[in-house]
Amino acid sequence: MFDIGAAELLVIVITAIVVIGPKEMPRALRTAGRWIGKMRRMSNHFRTGLDAMIREAEMEEAEKEWRERNREIMARSGGGDFGSDPVPPAMEPLAGPVQPDPAPDADGADARAEAAIARAKPREGADASDNPEVAGEPELPLDPPPPPIEGQAGR
Repeated sequence: MFDIGAAELLVIVITAIVVIGPKEMPRALRTAGRWIGKMRRMSNHFRTGLDAMIREAEMEEAEKEWRERNREIMARSGGGDFGSDPVPPAMEPLAGPVQPDPAPDADGADARAEAAIARAKPREGADASDNPEVAGEPELPLDPPPPPIEGQAGR
């Protein structure tokens, strides 16, 4: 803003030390910092006010443009007349209940499904101990091997 370079800043610091003195320098810098802070706050407040005014002006302009375009569109479309009947006609009810069409291979599929269900059901009269899967016991091998025949023991 003020375009103060390093050389100019050095001259200002040396002049301030000579004029104010090293003892009073901290208090002077504190006072200068307060004034600079106040100026920044005032400039930010001013800038915020200007931004709000500009934003309001832009919104009013956009709203005005929107109203003009809306009037043009309404004039082109017939002034808001959306046809003689604004509500579409209702659907006519069906004469009777609708029967679903059977699938071409539905009979065969139904029969296969029924057979699979019948195989999966447990038999009547069979209890859980007959079925090792139901009893929770592992399935054992069939029978123990037969004892060796005396003549074939050496093989």
